[in-house]
Amino acid sequence: MITEPELVGEPGPDGPTDVVSGFDPGEGPAGGGRRRVPGLLWAAAGALTASAVWATAVFGYGIGGDRKPDPRGYRVESDTCAAVELKALGKAVGQPAAEPSTELDGIEHPALRRIRCTVDFTVAVVRPPDGEEASGWSSGYQASLTAELHKETDPRPEFEASSTLTEIDGTGVDRVERVPDLGDLAYLLIMEDESMRVQVVDGGAVVTLTLTSWMSPPDIDNGRGGLPDVVDQPEMLAYQGDLISDTREVMKALRTG
Repeated sequence: MITEPELVGEPGPDGPTDVVSGFDPGEGPAGGGRRRVPGLLWAAAGALTASAVWATAVFGYGIGGDRKPDPRGYRVESDTCAAVELKALGKAVGQPAAEPSTELDGIEHPALRRIRCTVDFTVAVVRPPDGEEASGWSSGYQASLTAELHKETDPRPEFEASSTLTEIDGTGVDRVERVPDLGDLAYLLIMEDESMRVQVVDGGAVVTLTLTSWMSPPDIDNGRGGLPDVVDQPEMLAYQGDLISDTREVMKALRTG
């Protein structure tokens, strides 16, 4: 079961708690005596404080109002995929085999803009552990980007809820980790099939970058009456830093493109 990720910088169980000094309803005035403030004055001060807090919430966060999410300068259009370069992943797993391709389920609506695109990296021939000869198997990686710009409603509540999912598109979620200093809130999801995805919300923008790997057997046998031995699936966790780095660069490109 996936639990809420631990927040970076959250106090531990032995950490200090918030303490308001000088106020204990079970004690009288401190030594030397402080005069008690009349109840009416306390009530008036409390009402003013509550009003100030409510005003801050309404105008700062849109509570009870019609505040739209801040676009933060993001642009999500039909040509958004041209901004997907993925330099860090390209250096780590092989250069993209072609330009990013745009999928057909994009949305262009006054309330929501969404684009999806994929990048296939160069296919590599897998060698067995002894490295003497090619195994006949080939492997490759694919990255997919989903960029959304919400213009009418704040996507953050739904985004936060997504961090508790135990399954996405039929694949179980193995674990969820917070990614610090990326957008307003970001998660790294490690899937049970060893694919990875970084999900970020920043104002009205939601960006998801996913890295998957695949294995393909040879078309013919190896002359020994059957397919060669299956080799290990490519290691994925080594590339989580590259995935996070490219997510950061994609977000910059979406703000300047």
